[in-house]
Amino acid sequence: MLHFRNTLTTITLLLLFLITSEAATAGRPEIKLPEIILTDVKQPILIQLPDSLVAGKSDTLLFAVTVQGITTQTQFVDGKASLMYDFPQKEQLHISVAGHSWDQLISPIPLWMSVLPPLVAILLALLLKEVFTALFAGILVGTSIISFYQGNGFFMALAKGFLSVIDTYVMSSLLDRGHLSIIVFSMVIGGMVQLISANGGMRGVVIRLSKLARTSKSGQFVAWLLGVVIFFDDYANTLVVGNTMQPVFDRLKISRAKLAYIVDSTAAPVAAIAFVTTWIGAELSYIQDGLNTIGLEQSAYTVFLNSLAYSFYPILTLIFILVLIWQGREFGPMLKAEKLARSGMKTLQERDTINKKNETKDYTSTGRQPRALNAVIPVGVIIFGTLGGLLFTGWDAGIWRNESLTFTSKVSEIIGRSDSYAALLWSSISALMVALLLTTTQRILRLSDAVDNIIEGFRIMLTAILILTLAWSVALVTDHMHTADFIASSLLKISFSPYLIPALTFVLGALVAFSTGTSWGTMAILYPLLLPASWLLTTEAGLDQAHALTIFYSVVSSVLSGAILGDHASPISDTTILSSISSGCNHIEHVRTQMPYALTVGLVAVFMGIIPASFGVPSWILMLLSVVVLFGIIRLFGEKPALPILSENISTPEPAKS
Repeated sequence: MLHFRNTLTTITLLLLFLITSEAATAGRPEIKLPEIILTDVKQPILIQLPDSLVAGKSDTLLFAVTVQGITTQTQFVDGKASLMYDFPQKEQLHISVAGHSWDQLISPIPLWMSVLPPLVAILLALLLKEVFTALFAGILVGTSIISFYQGNGFFMALAKGFLSVIDTYVMSSLLDRGHLSIIVFSMVIGGMVQLISANGGMRGVVIRLSKLARTSKSGQFVAWLLGVVIFFDDYANTLVVGNTMQPVFDRLKISRAKLAYIVDSTAAPVAAIAFVTTWIGAELSYIQDGLNTIGLEQSAYTVFLNSLAYSFYPILTLIFILVLIWQGREFGPMLKAEKLARSGMKTLQERDTINKKNETKDYTSTGRQPRALNAVIPVGVIIFGTLGGLLFTGWDAGIWRNESLTFTSKVSEIIGRSDSYAALLWSSISALMVALLLTTTQRILRLSDAVDNIIEGFRIMLTAILILTLAWSVALVTDHMHTADFIASSLLKISFSPYLIPALTFVLGALVAFSTGTSWGTMAILYPLLLPASWLLTTEAGLDQAHALTIFYSVVSSVLSGAILGDHASPISDTTILSSISSGCNHIEHVRTQMPYALTVGLVAVFMGIIPASFGVPSWILMLLSVVVLFGIIRLFGEKPALPILSENISTPEPAKS
């Protein structure tokens, strides 16, 4: 009985303690710090006042808040306020508000560590030539660093970091609507491509294209031309051109690496500089925000059009491909890949890809004549369906009736307001249904066989989806660790002439895109940072407005151009990954063969275009000089691969007799 009374007394005292503690806590402000704290980055401290302080008072209140001995009058709305604080180092953080104090030991992550996740991923991808392990390792490095600075020991941080790779970063990447849209779009395109290959449509296209693409040069030119024609979206461009031209390149003994390069290097450059694309909305939005900050009285579209004259990298990339095709020369790793292809040999990775595709049944061997329309119609549905979807989702009658706008401006603004993901999904699923109807109504395949091919197409795309998911997870880690802030702040601390601002912007954009794997993310980060900064630096340097505007337009184009260069060179870029998969090329092989070409054009763009343009040299003269320099580089360092064992003048194959 005595034991029971003692137990009851203990429980009663414990309850009283908890109730007292709860009452005391209820009357204190609640302080919430960021989950991931880094040095030298302003981050929000959220403060929630208790009901006892705000009950019956105005929705907006002023309270003195003291952080580390510095007091500021802070406005609270509905009892909530957010203070921006720069965590300098490991410290005992002291906050006082409304007569209450709060203390906590803070161990922020050194900002320089934010480059480790993408750096590890990129280096391992290039060293191991295996992208899955590299991307996973990059994510793990980031999550382990975050966990360690949240107060865990080394091994516990490693364990928690390992688990958060899946439960936090992979899941967050997959729950993003845009990412899911790309996954579904890619799978549906994969299913459609597999179906139009099985129903003979792709073979029919090859037969037709063989009349135009009879040699190595003409085959590559057709791929380049298709990449330029499908200008309105880089994802649609990549998947359509890569899958369509893959069998043509195989017939002409052109390497898959060269196809991947042409696909990748026409997709983003064309989408970035064309007047009517899925990129234009984001670009105009960022430019307008910068104009609002500066107070410059120009429309965002006018600034965009003026900046095109300084888009050296995208334009020179498109011309560089043409010169390579015209001269029939290659250099660097691409030369080796082309020599292997011309001799009839494939890399091990390409042989694996081809063998996997050949595992599916060849339904065209039944004697039916391959019909190109069975592929052209579904592909046309994707192209025109995407364009129609962009116009539909962005439609605004007020813009269309605005007589002060030109037709091009109206279309551009409407597409800029559109939902590109919805347009891509609608067009892809419509194209798949059209391909299925064409296949079954012509009795080329039974319905069950057609569905089996669609599912096989889904399976083939799983590799790309896994790589994309890991790449998006790396990008999310770099976002949480403020990698772009570290790169941008480090380079901006360098003392430099205002004439070098566009070149610095180009380099900065390339580094951020290379590290994060996203040109869109790079634009979102750098446009708000560099547009106001560049205008301020040029005006403070005493430049007249005309010259300052020239540099400003060049900065606008250099952000985008640098982002595209970094995207082209990065093994964790989603468009680079899609280019590899759609072209049937090993991903690391694509990165390895493309990087020397991208860097060559990038260097010429900087030294022959961007820097001289900042000093007032007309951009059209610089563009011509840059083309001459690129031509000289190809002539000096390029070499013609040996002709294929069979003559390049390949005759058009005879269709199967019905």
